[in-house]
Amino acid sequence: MNQDHYQGLLMRCAGLAPVPTAVVHPCEPRALQGVLDAEEAGLITPILIGPRRKIEATAAAVGLDISRLPLEAVEHSHAAAARGVELVREGRAELLMKGSLHTDELLQAVTARNTGLRTARRLSHVYAMNVPSYHKPLFVTDAAVNIFPSLDDKADICRNAIDLLHVLGIERPKLALLSAVETVTAKLPSTLEAAALVVMALRGQIEGGLLDGPLAFDNAINAEAARVKGIRSEVAGDPDILLAPDLEAGNILAKQLIYLAGAEAAGIVLGARVPIILTSRADGPRVRIASCALGVLLAEARRMALAAQALA
Repeated sequence: MNQDHYQGLLMRCAGLAPVPTAVVHPCEPRALQGVLDAEEAGLITPILIGPRRKIEATAAAVGLDISRLPLEAVEHSHAAAARGVELVREGRAELLMKGSLHTDELLQAVTARNTGLRTARRLSHVYAMNVPSYHKPLFVTDAAVNIFPSLDDKADICRNAIDLLHVLGIERPKLALLSAVETVTAKLPSTLEAAALVVMALRGQIEGGLLDGPLAFDNAINAEAARVKGIRSEVAGDPDILLAPDLEAGNILAKQLIYLAGAEAAGIVLGARVPIILTSRADGPRVRIASCALGVLLAEARRMALAAQALA
């Protein structure tokens, strides 16, 4: 089983206009190459932001031509993050893309109380994973933003992931709420929170998805493991989304899938005014392109939602 789920993402982007994208501090060859690849694929129209000499020297060192791209010169990465957010607030960019600065540095500008891109939602990260041994796209959240999410945080993490999958055409995504065990026990708070999230979904506080948990990884991902343990669940063996109990577990899970199962992991941050394309220095060209494709589809959905509001 070796389906290329990322090709489906690109097919969904066919015919959409490139999205103006503020690229923050692309001062590393892979980051800059990823920008040019996404532009060539017709996904984004990039605006580079960072120290001019550093960006131009990076491009020259690896033979990349960036002369046609607009470049907003600022002194350092902090200023680049702030300027990227400003471009979104000014309406000049509809996507924000991380270059070679630290994630915390970028998100600090995004979450600034008076000048950032906050919404009523908690920010959360989603990995869109292409796992060769799994029968459909698999999404892991949160593995990069929320360290120890509270119950309310987890509710927003669920909502953000559900909204993403709705944009991707999955009408009722299945969420497996992970813990170390599949039974509810006071000794493991993540099992209590998983059970609470299930009840919240049943009572309409989390809409649009099917939640089940707590589930251990084996019975979340494998229907036979669930059957052996006597678990009756529409989610077990067929989840679209794996909700990790905390960032450590989510990060370890995602990286195990990448480095032991040959998975690819495109990254996006949700919950801000615009999607934030979040890539790693280790990401290859396909992952960077897929991350941009996710951003493009979300930006198009945002445009349509704003147009519908204007007509209402």
